[in-house]
Amino acid sequence: MPVKNRFAELQSEVTAWRRDIHENPEILFETHRTSALVAEKLKEFGCDEIVTGIGRTGVVGVIKGKSDNSGKVIGLRADMDALPIHEQTGLDYASKTDGAMHACGHDGHTAMLLGAAKYLSETRNFDGTVVVIFQPAEEGGGGGKEMCDDGMMDRWNIQEVYGMHNWPGRPVGSFAIRPGAFFAATDQFDITFEGRGGHAAKPQETIDTTVMSAQAVLALQTIASRNADPVHQIVVSVTSFETSSKAFNVIPQSVQIKGTVRTMSGEMRDLAEKRINEICDGIAATFGGTAAVTYHRGYPVMVNHDEQTEFAAKVARDISGGCDDAPLVMGGEDFAFMLEERPGAYILVGNGDTAAVHHPEYNFNDEAIPAGCSWWAEIVEQRMPAAWSLR
Repeated sequence: MPVKNRFAELQSEVTAWRRDIHENPEILFETHRTSALVAEKLKEFGCDEIVTGIGRTGVVGVIKGKSDNSGKVIGLRADMDALPIHEQTGLDYASKTDGAMHACGHDGHTAMLLGAAKYLSETRNFDGTVVVIFQPAEEGGGGGKEMCDDGMMDRWNIQEVYGMHNWPGRPVGSFAIRPGAFFAATDQFDITFEGRGGHAAKPQETIDTTVMSAQAVLALQTIASRNADPVHQIVVSVTSFETSSKAFNVIPQSVQIKGTVRTMSGEMRDLAEKRINEICDGIAATFGGTAAVTYHRGYPVMVNHDEQTEFAAKVARDISGGCDDAPLVMGGEDFAFMLEERPGAYILVGNGDTAAVHHPEYNFNDEAIPAGCSWWAEIVEQRMPAAWSLR
């Protein structure tokens, strides 16, 4: 079964929605314009129920099939938010908002799910109910968690949930997926070293926080190289180093370093938090200073469920002729919160030879729209087949 003909017909319309969203990016929970556009389109399509304000600015649409003998309810989720990046694509429809752009393709995800919602509202060729979920604040805000905390899964009795992300470097419209742990847990740390500041010409009178912190930056790398089992995935990255003084001749009183930890298991997550505290306390004590560590646990590991992953891959093969094994991804994805509440799967769809996500020259590839729309629609029609259209 190739891409559905209806989505080839709808491609120019879905592309226009996508480019409008791209031109007007909104960050985190500030997706007011995007959410309003989504709600307006769902109303225009004739959705049976439209609810806004789930997870602050999330939107949920309900589409009932021609029958409901199965009692099944499937959720389809797309993210809506942009990134705080200044766009450098030079496109006619480039971002009109300085310092904000759709650098991860959430504009494409939203537009493709709208395309699927339009088709499903037109045809209703399924036995059950589909819930289309448009989520804010995937990029670090935990909008998926907030929608779940608002009771979304129970309110609509969602039984399974499916998500999708475009993937630069993969052929356009191709698919890849993996069961089990897929995207990493994403934690943050903030460490302040306190010593005794003073004149750089008299280091013996100081407790040097720059030396202390520099030692810590190097020592933190031993968590991955010397503490973790080599077969487990863990990344510890220091990404910011800031002293309390900007002068060339002052040893600063304090230094603050920040960074991120990426892991694929709870065991490695616990190890990282424990060792960061131990290493920093130990180094600070060695030099006569102190260390204050704040460790914040962010998104959990995103885990695809086996049965739903197998089904999602089967649908992808029906559409594109194949579905590759996806690699582990050390980036985070807050669809993880939805997969903790309900079984489901998350798949990658090829974006072609484009700039990487989170890059100022990235742009979602509109040629991927028919494949993405088809996958979501087929998830519904194959998982909840109508009696008169059993394959």
